[in-house]
Order: sequence, then C-alpha cells, then structure tokens
Amino acid sequence: MADSVSPGPPEAAAPERDGQAPARQGLVLGALILVAAVANLNLAVANVALPSIGAAFDSSQTTLDLIAVGYSLGLAASVIYLGGLGDRYGRKLMLVLGVSLAIPVSVLAAYAPNDTVLTAARVLGGLTAGMAYPTTLALITALWSGAGRTRSIALWSGIGGAIAALGPLLSGWLLESFWWGSVFLVTLPLAVVALALAVLFVPSHVNETTDPVDHPGGVLSIVVVAALVLAINFAPVPDRGRLSIGLAALALVTAAAFILRERRTAHPLYDLAIAGRRIFWVAAVAGIIVFGTLMGAMFIGQQYLQNVLGYSTFDAGLAILPAAALMVLVAPRSAKLVESVGSRVTLLVGYASCLLGFVTMLLLWDEGTAYWAIGLGYALIGAGVGFAGTPASHSLTGSVPVNRAGMASGTADLQRDLGGAIMQSILGALLTAGYVTAATADISGAKPSPELTAQVQAQLTKSFASAEAIGQRYPQYADAITAGAKQSFLDGADWAYLAGIVAILLGAAIVLLRFPGRAEERRLLGEYHARDTAATPTASPSSADKPVSPDAPVPSDAPVPPQRAAPEGEATKPESV
Repeated sequence: MADSVSPGPPEAAAPERDGQAPARQGLVLGALILVAAVANLNLAVANVALPSIGAAFDSSQTTLDLIAVGYSLGLAASVIYLGGLGDRYGRKLMLVLGVSLAIPVSVLAAYAPNDTVLTAARVLGGLTAGMAYPTTLALITALWSGAGRTRSIALWSGIGGAIAALGPLLSGWLLESFWWGSVFLVTLPLAVVALALAVLFVPSHVNETTDPVDHPGGVLSIVVVAALVLAINFAPVPDRGRLSIGLAALALVTAAAFILRERRTAHPLYDLAIAGRRIFWVAAVAGIIVFGTLMGAMFIGQQYLQNVLGYSTFDAGLAILPAAALMVLVAPRSAKLVESVGSRVTLLVGYASCLLGFVTMLLLWDEGTAYWAIGLGYALIGAGVGFAGTPASHSLTGSVPVNRAGMASGTADLQRDLGGAIMQSILGALLTAGYVTAATADISGAKPSPELTAQVQAQLTKSFASAEAIGQRYPQYADAITAGAKQSFLDGADWAYLAGIVAILLGAAIVLLRFPGRAEERRLLGEYHARDTAATPTASPSSADKPVSPDAPVPSDAPVPPQRAAPEGEATKPESV
C-alpha cells in the first residue's frame, strides 16, 4: 500500500502544506478517477436502454423515468450521510466497500425479472456508489493542496463527466448484440481494476475527524432527498396526485427537522455555518443546475434519437461523443481559467455554453434533424459542463476545513446526483405530461373506431414504447400511430427543453449576482482558512486577525481538530448570505 502524506490514525495527521501531493500521486489519482468512473458509468448506462427496457416489460413512461433516475436517487439521498461516515470511520474503507458491493448489485440489475426489481436494483446501485463516490473527491481534497488540487479536481471532473457520456456508446454497442441487461454488466471489469488499485495505492486515514457521526441527521438527509425526487416523478402520473403531494410534504417536514437538528447538535453531519458561506452555497446551487442539465440532456436525447429519429442503440450512443470529447478537452483549460480569472467567470462561461446547447435542442431537434445539429447540441452541453464543473467542485472543497472534506465532497456529489435526479425528474415529468397531453388530444381528434377502446387509448398514451406495441397489434393503423407518437414525444420534449433553459438562466443569475469576483473570492477563501485554523495548536494566536491580500495565492486548508466553524457573521468583515 502506498505511503500517504500523513499516514496513521486521524489524530496523527500532520499540517497540510501548500503544493502537497501524495507519494505516487499518478497512481493514486488514477485509482480515484477509476473508482469515480464506476459510479459515472453506472449512472449513464440505463438511458440508452430505456426504449428496450420499455419494450421488454411494457413499462409506463413514469416507470422508465424511475429506472433512469433510480441510481441518481440512491446516490443523491445517501452521499451526505455516507460522506460523514467516511470522514469518521475511514474514507478508504467506504471506498473499497462501495466498489465491492457494486458488483453483485450490477448483476441483479442485469438479470432483473421485471421493471420493479430493476428499479430497486438501480436504487441499491446508487447506495453502493454513495459509499465510494464521495470519498474520491474527499481524498483528493485531503491529499493535494494548492494548484495541484485544482488540476486534480479538473481531471476528476472532466474525465468523470466524459466517462458518463461514453456510457451510452458502450451500452449501444452491447444492445446491438445482447439483451437489455447487458448494459448493467459493462462496469464489472472496470470495478475489479478500480478495486485492486484502490486497495494497493490509496492511503488510509488522511486528515479524518474523530467527531461522532450524527446518525439522526443522516437518516433525515436520506428521507429529504428521496421524498423530493419521488414527489417530482409522480407529479404528472394520473391518480398519483395525492401521493406526490404527500411526498412533497414529507420532504418539507423532514427538511425542517434536518435544519433544526443540525443547528442544535454539537457535532452536525452537515455544518450549516459552513454551508452558509457564500462561496459554498452558490457553488453548490450552480453545480446542481449545470450537472443536472448534462444528465437531463442525455436522458431526453437518448429517447429522442431512438424513438423519433430511428437511431440504433449504438448510433444513439455514438451521437454523444462530442459531449465526452469537449468535457475532456475543456476541463484542464477550466482549471487554468479558475486560477487566472476566478471561479465566477469560469462558471458563467460554462452556463453560456449549456444555454446555447438547450436552445439548439429546442429550435433544431425535430423530426428529420441532421446529425450536425445533434452533435452541436451535445458539444455545447459538454463544453459547458467542462468549464463549470471544475470551479463548482473547487469552490466547495476550498471553502471548508480539510477534516470536513466529506461534507464538501458529499455536496459536490449532490451537484451531480441530486442535480441529475431533479433535472431528470423534472424533464421526465414534463416529457410525460407533454406526451400524454399531445397523445390524448390526437386521439380525441381522430375518427371514432370500434377498435379504439378505452384500454387501447390508455396504452397509446402510456409511453412511446406502448404506442409502438399497439401499432404492431394493429398494422393497418401502424403508420398513423407511429407518427402521432413521434409528434407527441416531440411536444413533450419541447416542454423539457424549455424547463432546462429556465433552470440555466436562474443558475446564471445566482452566480452573476451572488458569487464573488476573483479578488473577493481569494479574500474570502483566505478568511475562511484563517478562521478555521485560528483555534488549532499549529495556528498562531493572531492568525484569524491577519489581513489577507486579495492578490495573494489562495491558501490550502489545514487539518484541524474537530470543531464547529464559527458563524459567518463572526468574520472580520461580515458578509450576508
């Protein structure tokens, strides 16, 4: 096992140095990126298989939405709690356990006998990823500092996003020759390699806390996220209005209970004083939206390419390559841009690119669209995520004490997973509502037919796959049914694209108005660092009072004994949230 920068139990951790890096850092970073890749691939592989899954199980559009969002649901609901467990009991332990459990859960998904079991397997897969994925960024934060940390986060973000974008390509290739379940086996070889590298090279017990874990807060955090995502998914489903309202109410009540718990407990799982820091919360919101747009675009796009344009599964996966390529190319440049002009400008560049991508989808993605328009939309989304991903994650990790890296990494994972779950849920709900509305209107305007029973009408409005199945049963109406289903899908997709545009504009406005410019960002990060280290034995008594030059390099977080951060208002220069 590789020697770490500060091996041994948490209390033996040495102060962090600027420019710090672990021994054999290339292998360590490669292992962490591969572990993240297992989660990223599993997150993305289901989208391209949704039409095949729908045909195999005669699934409703809502069930397909739940299958697509199930992995994000399990991951988003668990990352805060599991990140806290990693901070306390060992990040490497959680990482190894999560990758190990991902293997049998993937097999369960591949051989699921029905869509209910498949949905459950996807949620379980998200929970296993919640053990491993948050620890990757937490370990990067603990092992690297300074510009090396920014570069490592850029590679982690860019390569991870590109691998997620490549998932549909691999899935499409498998679906050309094998059954739908094969897409859930694609990560198994990667998981084995990642597990071996993690065991051999990832250090143990680096800057971890000895605080007790807030288990009640962890349970509440799971309920909040799960209830919120499910409420959004069930909102457009007929006869599920009460269920959706009940879940939304549960989310609100548990959110209030979570906030009350975290404010009162001596050892909060999610320190709200730190979360209230302007750089932290704005970066968190910005990341949720930008990563959500990526997952939403892939979710809608894969169904559009196959259902409307008639792409094969492989061609549909191949169509996403521009997004993957741009994320990899842009991520290192994003790190340089953060260092030179600051996170706010870099975030806004990413938002502008994502906005252009969704406008392209809304205006150009129609029946008979040429591939150049498809590739352009995906390329713009990929570039946007490549630019915005690094500053969103870097700002989170740079504004917390390193012994609370699990909180920052959990929030960074929420950016991807909660953002993906919420955006997929919202876009999926709008797609479903738009499809059902258009299909119902189309049926109402059709000539009466004795074969068009109420049961057949319900099947036609259930999902695109169900409409195709009806077309096969009634070949004399197949062309009309397919044409109507395509137009209904396009109408629903337009609703989803508009929602994506609104979300991006809101996110850009928050970044523009609330995220500090470069000089102020550096001053605040220095202030946070001084405040977090003021009470440590290694910090000088007056370190919290020393002025920080706006042009000085951003200091790295130093490991500190477990303590609750002072409220934002106690800073030498208060700022409002």
